[in-house]
Amino acid sequence: MQSPNQVEAQITRLIREDWGRLLAVLTGFGGDLSLAEDCLHDAVVAALQTWPTAGLPSAPDAWLITTARRKAIDRLRRAQTSASKAEALAFWQWQNAPEAEELQTLPDRRLELIFTCCHPALDEKSRVALTLRAVGGLTTSEIAAAFLDKQEAMAARLTRAKKKIASAGIRFRLPDPEDLPGRIDGVLQVIYLIFNEGHRGSSDQLTRTDLAEEAIRLVRILSSCLPDHLETKGLLALMLLTDARRLARKGPSGAFIPLEEQKRSRWDRGKIREGKHLVELVLKAGPPGAYALQAAISALHAEAPDFASTDWTQIVALYDLLWKLKPNPVVLLNCAVAQSYATDPSTALEQLEATGAGQHLQAYQPYHACRADLLARQGRWKEAMVAYDRAIVLTEAPEEVAFLKARRKTAASFVEPGS
Repeated sequence: MQSPNQVEAQITRLIREDWGRLLAVLTGFGGDLSLAEDCLHDAVVAALQTWPTAGLPSAPDAWLITTARRKAIDRLRRAQTSASKAEALAFWQWQNAPEAEELQTLPDRRLELIFTCCHPALDEKSRVALTLRAVGGLTTSEIAAAFLDKQEAMAARLTRAKKKIASAGIRFRLPDPEDLPGRIDGVLQVIYLIFNEGHRGSSDQLTRTDLAEEAIRLVRILSSCLPDHLETKGLLALMLLTDARRLARKGPSGAFIPLEEQKRSRWDRGKIREGKHLVELVLKAGPPGAYALQAAISALHAEAPDFASTDWTQIVALYDLLWKLKPNPVVLLNCAVAQSYATDPSTALEQLEATGAGQHLQAYQPYHACRADLLARQGRWKEAMVAYDRAIVLTEAPEEVAFLKARRKTAASFVEPGS
């Protein structure tokens, strides 16, 4: 018999790993995303109340689906105030949906869920945020961190987005074949943000493997559906090349290891080979998009036998091309890092500050960590300490906090007492 704490931990894991799959199944039953999410939440509450004493059911996901479906039926029954055809149809759909136990396996309808959340009737930011919540199972605070937004503003945005889906009559289905290419860009942006949350999460974990692998799986599905869409291949290449370095980012004790100190023997050569092959295909097929350019940059890192051998001049050139396609402060920041190795840190910092990127990135941890590193490499130790302090405040992953504190301690060792 498992302890209540063990059961609660398993419920938390199930919610984190399978939220998107469960929500997609429920939405598929009745076509109502908001109702499905509310009832899945109710089912989770019921599980937290029941499972610690009754024990885990043999199929926890099926238990949650069945419980949520029954709660949806109860809600619809209580809400029926007229005999409208819409109400009758909604009630019939939920009432006649199969019990989860009747299904051989739970159907995977996350792709339909993604396209529903990414419908053009929603503004771009709401599409991304809603899909991160519905499919990725991210919390509102995690989504707000991904957007550099306040949590309250993001919560309001998510509520408005779900109401918009209901009021606009957006159906839970894949787009028609002729509409699919025009809808793909927003979907790719969603998947990339899910991957980023998994690779470098805003939560207290340095990596969330489940989200990174889920993003790779989803973009593989899209690539198979759209074999001629180059940016889909570019995004898959970028994620594979980035994820290939995952194991090398943490030491035996769990400490964060920066790129320059990583053991490249720990990089996943299989993912690197696949990623480089995709980059070559995309670059030969036509002008590269933003994802393909970022993948090409990652490929240059992967090809270098060591950090010192990296072709920084070529990386700067690729960032210049990326800036022309996607001008934003984060691109400038990454270009400054590459420039600091292609030329020197002083020139890179001057160029970065001249762009005014810092005005838009005060709440962005990598900006302050980058400035701290550039200042430290110039021997400007006091200024580096201030930048490290700001970066530490904005960092949640304990491993990264420890890394930044160690760098700050090194900077402090060069400052004379009382100076």
